Amino acid sequence: MEANLETRKIEIGEKTLNYLNTIRKWTMFIAVIGFIFLGLLLIIGIVAGTFLTAFKSGTSGTGIPEPLVYLIYLVLAVVYFFPVMYLFRFSKLTAKAVQTLGNEELHKAFKALKAYFVYMGVIIIIGLSLYVVALIVAGSSIAFIKGL
Repeated sequence: MEANLETRKIEIGEKTLNYLNTIRKWTMFIAVIGFIFLGLLLIIGIVAGTFLTAFKSGTSGTGIPEPLVYLIYLVLAVVYFFPVMYLFRFSKLTAKAVQTLGNEELHKAFKALKAYFVYMGVIIIIGLSLYVVALIVAGSSIAFIKGL
């Protein structure tokens, strides 16, 4: 059966190449915007952490230690960096594959696109899990509130 799969091939026609070229333009746009927002996220994190530290009053605080603000924004930037990088790689490799009609570049491009979707799927699963845990904690804490 495996030998049979090796002899089968998919041919990409001119229409499909045009679609891939259009997709690569949009993914490049999204990746560039993503890198810009990534830079803004880092700048906002630095500014927010600096202002919280500089204008710290002696008695009242935000409840969050100021150095933790830097760390939160840094972690968000690192998490956000990878999907943007995968889209950028997909776009660059697809552009090269469309220009040269190279199968290896197209293979690498789809590998980057697969990595993007796997990464985003894992992030979504983690986010949904955190929401479920937060709902369970909020629901169980209601039992301890008196007077309801």
